[in-house]
Amino acid sequence: MRVEPAVELKDLTVRFPAVTALDGVSMSLQPGEVRVLLGENGAGKSTLIKVLAGVVRPTSGEVLIAGDSVTLTSPRHALAMGVSTVFQELSLVPTLTVAENLVLGHLPSTSGLVSWRSVRQAAEGALERVGADINPRTKVERLPRSSQQLVEIARGLMGEPRVLILDEPTSSLGEQESERLLGLVQALAGRGIAVIYITHRLHEIERIAHHITVLRDGKLVATVESDDVGDNDHLVELMTGQRPSSLYPRTSRHPGGVAFATDDLQGPELHGVTLGARYGEIVGIAGLIGSGKSSLVRTVFGLDPVDAGQVMLHGRPFVPRNPSHSLSQGIAYYPSDRKREGLALNQPLRTNITLGSLNAIGASKRGFLARRPENTAVQRAVDSLRIRPNLPNRRTEMFSGGNQQKAVLARGLLHSCPVHLFDEPTVGIDVGAKADVYRLMDQLANDGKAVVLVSSDLPEVMGMADRLYVLHEGRVTAHLGHSSLTEAAVLEAFFGPGQIEEGIS
Repeated sequence: MRVEPAVELKDLTVRFPAVTALDGVSMSLQPGEVRVLLGENGAGKSTLIKVLAGVVRPTSGEVLIAGDSVTLTSPRHALAMGVSTVFQELSLVPTLTVAENLVLGHLPSTSGLVSWRSVRQAAEGALERVGADINPRTKVERLPRSSQQLVEIARGLMGEPRVLILDEPTSSLGEQESERLLGLVQALAGRGIAVIYITHRLHEIERIAHHITVLRDGKLVATVESDDVGDNDHLVELMTGQRPSSLYPRTSRHPGGVAFATDDLQGPELHGVTLGARYGEIVGIAGLIGSGKSSLVRTVFGLDPVDAGQVMLHGRPFVPRNPSHSLSQGIAYYPSDRKREGLALNQPLRTNITLGSLNAIGASKRGFLARRPENTAVQRAVDSLRIRPNLPNRRTEMFSGGNQQKAVLARGLLHSCPVHLFDEPTVGIDVGAKADVYRLMDQLANDGKAVVLVSSDLPEVMGMADRLYVLHEGRVTAHLGHSSLTEAAVLEAFFGPGQIEEGIS
């Protein structure tokens, strides 16, 4: 007996003005199958899932769900057909509680009255399903982004969908939470749910994928079984069209003096952190969610308050009053959430690149904007960071995630800062853009800058760091040099005291 595919695409094409986002894509997904969708930013992945989510209407082609041809007219229609999509960009209402967000649009009621007991029970069950220890009465705005991500995923599973689409679901999660989610995906597939899984973390593929479909420039270039992949270089070649060199640059460096250090630093999530970074090196900061790793760089930059302890900058005591003050003292910070903290998405790319930097590039003359030096600085940044398309006047929201991230980096690079703090710089960007970010960090260190990399991606932070600190519950539990930087040593320190090397600690 033939089993109908859970979802099938036939010659799907989507055209926008001046661009073809999808070009004749055909794909079939069986019940209980996990299909990983790969491609660089701009390859067509987002457009494909927006078609299945009822957000975008295809120009031509056909969508079949359980064998029936359908035209999905809205997200509500798609959900009614059994297609649930969890987008990378969260769609939660910050001022509502977790429980209210989970049942939004389908409140359980009796005789027109909301049954808040049923709401609470439904929310508790949904959160338990994704292993989230979150109080359903908490307002979403009070949760860290990682917890918000889990709430979003829990909402996507409400009602047991036929097809579940997960767009970068682990991008804001640490190792422990990511492992739990990957296990959940496997369990859902075991119950017959078809899963389309988009990720830029290649090491996740071997855990969950049955098949991998690769898009490039809107076209489907390959669908391969996960057992036939061999190595990640093959996938990178399929995505980019060229054989990659080593993803992580390994330059031999000779660091100089201490650029900045903390001594018993205390603040939000920090309970006495002592560490340091030298000129001409990349220092990694790793840890689970809640370890304080992001709070550390936010505190040094003046975004979070210093409750106690001391920061030393260029050999002198430094009190980070606010971001503007820290930037003026030579510290550049690149936030983890580029859309909320790094960019004005409705503004042109050029505005985002030069925002707060007009004086630094000589484009502010007696309160007036000097277009020539601004144009020169913007074009130099676009060229050096390979931002595509080369359209500085285009609204930033129209660029892919990788190019948006490059705009954030470009703004920091307009200042001659000796210290660069990168907080989760490759979240939600493709492997090609990641390689560009890694080359940039490597070049900064080679130019004598102190580079700090905070990352939840363990292969990334281990591949890039000359030295690595591990934080656990706001304290340093390990300090590892490159020769002793092993996965086992890092994972051990995630949960308590590990190896502390001599030197800058």
